[in-house]
Amino acid sequence: MSAIRSDPIEAFYDRHPYPPPVTELEAGTRPLDDEGAVRTAHHLIWPERPVDSVRTVLVAGCGTSQAVRHALRRPTARVVGIDVSAASIDHSRALAARHDVTNLEVRHLPIEAVDQLGEQFDHVVCTGVLHHLADPALGLRKLRDVLAPGGAVTLMVYARYGRTGVHLFQDYCRRLGVGTSPDELADLAATLREIPLGHPVRPLLREARDFASDDALADALCNPRDRAYSVSELFDLIGAAGLRFGRWLRQAPYLPDCGSVSETPHAERIAERSPVEQSSLVELFRGTITRHTAVAFAHDDNTSGVLDFAGPDVGQWVPVPVPTAIAVQERLPPGTAAALINRAHTDTDLVMFVDRRQLDTFRAIDGSRPLAELGPGAPGFVERLWRHDLVVIDATGGGSAP
Repeated sequence: MSAIRSDPIEAFYDRHPYPPPVTELEAGTRPLDDEGAVRTAHHLIWPERPVDSVRTVLVAGCGTSQAVRHALRRPTARVVGIDVSAASIDHSRALAARHDVTNLEVRHLPIEAVDQLGEQFDHVVCTGVLHHLADPALGLRKLRDVLAPGGAVTLMVYARYGRTGVHLFQDYCRRLGVGTSPDELADLAATLREIPLGHPVRPLLREARDFASDDALADALCNPRDRAYSVSELFDLIGAAGLRFGRWLRQAPYLPDCGSVSETPHAERIAERSPVEQSSLVELFRGTITRHTAVAFAHDDNTSGVLDFAGPDVGQWVPVPVPTAIAVQERLPPGTAAALINRAHTDTDLVMFVDRRQLDTFRAIDGSRPLAELGPGAPGFVERLWRHDLVVIDATGGGSAP
């Protein structure tokens, strides 16, 4: 740890552990998420791998509780959490002990020194961390180096455009020399209550947990180092680390055939561009994406996470509904039977309207029926559901009873 003792991020998170520490986890993670939710989260990343094939998980920058949550969700896997903050590690250990977690090891270790663990991992999780590193590209390369064959990296970084209001207030705090003592943070919170109605940070104050406590407020506005990425910059970061972009964790907000962008005169022109450029344009169209969460694989792994809805095996695939997908049958346009939505989406335009036959097909999707049993036209319809984040695909060749 001596090489990074002078890093201001370490001292900052020792003073302001994040997320704010808790002594009890919410019911959804004790002792284990619903099996259906675990299966859905797994096949979103690996359609082709059985759930129990993930044996090792690394949570890089685990904070105060994230590694504990992963250990509870995958009780048969070995989970390792690392963090540069000793305070966060102490909170993680206490939380793990409180919940009798036995499959977790936490280490006081920076991402840049992850090779000291001397092992490889099926799943590397690094959310909300890379953008705080002095050299995010180096950090991601180090994580790539500990990725097991067929493994995946789930990473989240701040998005450039949707955080404009945050960037303005970060600059305000820097110029004014706002500190992170309790009195300074109380003054900052009082100041935020007086900002003009049209200030771009105001919607974030209403919606984001980043302003819910003193430590969260410090993390959002007074962090000594963070950066944000546009879609194209994130793709560059992933590629430079020797990784291949797999998918967005929630992809519909980035796709030109989902939501209101698909109704614009520019929809066809956007669809003609490369996937990277499509997502870049939709990000600019939306203007409200505050963070990017992506799944990536090793650059020489050309099979993991790949789905071909026109392939010969598509009939054996089992679509699995996501837990937050619902059918709404109120206030519908003429000729539609339901509006399908994912309640986890924050963009209200991400709605998939369906007719009666399609609604019946959607309701027949129960996580056990293969596509071949859902009738003619099912592959195309299920691909639309998948693109709208309403189903994931279990392509292992054997479904599981709901």
